[in-house]
Amino acid sequence: MAEWSHLPKDLLYLISQRLQNPFDTMRFRSVCSSWRSVVSPKRHTLPVRFPFLPNHGISDPTWGFNLTKRSVFRVGSPMDHSDGWLIKVEEDAYGMIKISNPLSKSYFKPLPKNFPKVLNLLNFPVLELCQEYVLHYLNFWPVRHRPGDAGDLYREKIAYKCLNYDGSQFVLVTIHVSGKLAMFKSEDGQWSTIHHTALPYDDVILFNGEFYAVDNSGATFVVESQHKVTLIAEPVFGGDKKILMECNGELLLVDMYLTVDSEEGFGLDGEPPEGVLQEKTVGFKVFKLHRNGSKKWTVVCDLGNTMLFLGENCSFSASASGVSGCKGNCIFFTDGFLGPNVDEDDVFKGSDIAIFDLEFGTISPLSDSPVYSRLFWPPPSWITSTSRGSSIHSKVCYSLLGLPNLQERKSLCGK
Repeated sequence: MAEWSHLPKDLLYLISQRLQNPFDTMRFRSVCSSWRSVVSPKRHTLPVRFPFLPNHGISDPTWGFNLTKRSVFRVGSPMDHSDGWLIKVEEDAYGMIKISNPLSKSYFKPLPKNFPKVLNLLNFPVLELCQEYVLHYLNFWPVRHRPGDAGDLYREKIAYKCLNYDGSQFVLVTIHVSGKLAMFKSEDGQWSTIHHTALPYDDVILFNGEFYAVDNSGATFVVESQHKVTLIAEPVFGGDKKILMECNGELLLVDMYLTVDSEEGFGLDGEPPEGVLQEKTVGFKVFKLHRNGSKKWTVVCDLGNTMLFLGENCSFSASASGVSGCKGNCIFFTDGFLGPNVDEDDVFKGSDIAIFDLEFGTISPLSDSPVYSRLFWPPPSWITSTSRGSSIHSKVCYSLLGLPNLQERKSLCGK
């Protein structure tokens, strides 16, 4: 049998083009020197600036968006692999690393005093669960001089497709303020609005290399270009918000049911203040797309040991198998009705996260379940006890995103 190091470089190159994340690239390059020579350690570079979407009414060419990527990881304990922690990591346009709630954009700040200065994820079993892309306002005077996360005001979902290895060719699809889809192609350098359906779109994702979009009725489309949008699933009426996601290679539609609760916490006599609507999630239905071409969604009554996580900018699934105490068949989501996400000291509490049990149709706060709570925040003891001396914060950045080999890690860490 031929040795791995003797595989033809043409074959290695084809394999390398299918690597999905920096950890796969790092592991690929760590096999041997011949494999490492095929793949550059350089990460995809995201575009620096985009123009505003059409109809923003803004003509100043210095204003626009910049794009950042966030990744959600499941970090396992080095001692007990059944113990896991979920974390979202973002490297902004200035190279700063931000750690946030995996289901929202709420950053963990300030970090706990015992949080390690060096968090080398190469020392832990790590699984990347999803990637999300976020547009931030750039040089926009209403938010330019505001502190914190004021630039992160563009709330719609972004679906990003890279067309080549270095990231110089790409396509973006998002939801325009009008509820229609908007597409940006790097080769065109401008946004185009897709006038296709009268109903507003609820979600858009990249699934199996293609853009999928769902409108408020549940009708789902494959979006190839501004002029080619194909129906692949008929409407599913009932819920108030439709969410698309991938789960075990299947395309799922999660239908969220909402209501406005006016019994307490609003104002006098239980009436909501004028102009204020407080939505509350009351249930979900899950559907799976048929693969037989019938364009039908099928109800999923049991997810088995799978857990679904519905985030603001990306949704993902994870197996409960091997996670101590977790049974699966549930949906994690955020609901502002439950309470604020931070306390008076600006410390993340996770009180806006809830769990929907698909078997019993019940909703409970995350705080009612110690087993599930430990997946989120605060970090587990095996994270806070891993500090090994002092270091600069940039070491966290490179460790989180995955360095290609030991020598490069040493040079970047000053060893």
